[in-house]
Amino acid sequence: MTQNFDRRRHPVRPDLAASDYEGLADAGRFVEGEVFQVKADRLAMRPEPRQDRPIDTEALRGEWLTVYEQTPEGWAWGQLDTDGYVGWFSSDGLGPVTAATHRVRALRTYRYPAPDLKSVPLGLLSLGSKVTVTGEAETRGLAYALLSDGSAVVARHLVPLEDREEDWVRVAEELLGTPYLWGGRSSLGLDCSALVQLAAQTGGHDLPRDSDMQEAEAGEEIPHDDPAALERGDLLFWKGHVGIVAGPGKLLHANGHTMTVAFEPLEQAIERIAATEWGAITKARRLSAPEST
Repeated sequence: MTQNFDRRRHPVRPDLAASDYEGLADAGRFVEGEVFQVKADRLAMRPEPRQDRPIDTEALRGEWLTVYEQTPEGWAWGQLDTDGYVGWFSSDGLGPVTAATHRVRALRTYRYPAPDLKSVPLGLLSLGSKVTVTGEAETRGLAYALLSDGSAVVARHLVPLEDREEDWVRVAEELLGTPYLWGGRSSLGLDCSALVQLAAQTGGHDLPRDSDMQEAEAGEEIPHDDPAALERGDLLFWKGHVGIVAGPGKLLHANGHTMTVAFEPLEQAIERIAATEWGAITKARRLSAPEST
């Protein structure tokens, strides 16, 4: 078999592959995966089991990972359920599975050992993290959601999993000033495609992780030769980059030019990027209205 499998999307290696690929790929052995839940606030995923390799992406607390291998050195190799991304990550960041009920809608929220903002936080959850709410409590007039692990978060920072934002671009705008981080996928630091993925997710759009995947699969292709015809929420692609049309003549993107999530005049961005290795716009896409749940 000579088919090439994208390592980012297919759990296939020369020595090991998921059992679903038996008969489709050449591998030394095929294994059934075991499902875990991310218990770390953020879990870096890398192309190799080495701390000195740049991260490809991050899994967020509460997301599920199917693990196909764990090593004695503390590494695990598997696939993220949310967007199908495959990589290496620390086994220490994994825990048993619980069915999530809510996700974090605030840009970030502290997780406390008790429903009390004066207690020492256990961690900091980012936009898109998933939690299992088992109860509620109120302390000094502030409502908390009690979670399945015994911790608590501010209740108004959560929304039910099925909640949908009518204007998901507004969520991306809330991330203005967030530092640019290659491979980052949280409100503490993210890259261009993660900004698109996380914000669009709040509007009910499940997009792939990387810009080349989004360019091929997100919504439907639309003409891009007339910037004036673009609408809020349209996605513009360059080689290795994606930005969001936030309004007439306005681009919103996480970028290495400002090293932040920033607005940029669209015509200026087109001219500036054209003079770099990324060149001209390659495609524009428009997300369709998500199916109602």
